[in-house]
Amino acid sequence: MILFIKLFLAHLLGDFIWQPNSWVADKEIKKHKSVYLYIHILLHGVLAAVLVGKISFIPYAILIAVTHGVVDLIKLNFQKKKTKRTWFVVDQIAHILILIGVTLLYENKTIINFWQHNAFWILLTGVLLISKPTSIFIKTIISIWAPESKNSHQDNSLIAAGNYIGILERLFVFGFILTGHFEAIGFLLAAKSIFRFGDLKEAKDRKLTEYVMIGTLISFGIAIIAGLLVQALLLQLP
Repeated sequence: MILFIKLFLAHLLGDFIWQPNSWVADKEIKKHKSVYLYIHILLHGVLAAVLVGKISFIPYAILIAVTHGVVDLIKLNFQKKKTKRTWFVVDQIAHILILIGVTLLYENKTIINFWQHNAFWILLTGVLLISKPTSIFIKTIISIWAPESKNSHQDNSLIAAGNYIGILERLFVFGFILTGHFEAIGFLLAAKSIFRFGDLKEAKDRKLTEYVMIGTLISFGIAIIAGLLVQALLLQLP
């Protein structure tokens, strides 16, 4: 575990802390012809080797540097202006998976078969339940009360922001229940109410207020029930 932490620290330093925006811009323009790309690759290898601090790890540090460069080159050549965010996520996931693989390889360990454990399936089902399926369920249930839009203030909101906020809040509630921090649920609900107060005050629409309250309470309710059910099932495991 400590080896992965050191490698992850090296990744954070190399990819974010010690990589100026000028390097990133130069790489995006010149791609494989950018000298900063190779400095960046070398930096990752050196950081990995130095932070681990073992001569025997040097070949693995070289492996990290080379694979990091390959992943970066793939991203630089395939990403477009509209897909930068997607490629950023894919790029970071690939780097982390490589670090995990190198850690297991160096420590001569095998990947644990998570799917062979009942707890994994219980948690996975719970998390998936409170994500998009619950969003669709809530939207369908409260659609009969959806207030008509009388102004364009909603046009200024982010695309599908409400959906993502709902999923995130349910994941937080789910996690709070499994970790036994029920008081944090009240804090989260209060925080959301404060942020929502401005919109509801400006709207001056009782139907909109009731609509938001119903959606919020159903969302929190489902997350709480799902968390308690998952917790109960996990406690039944041998």
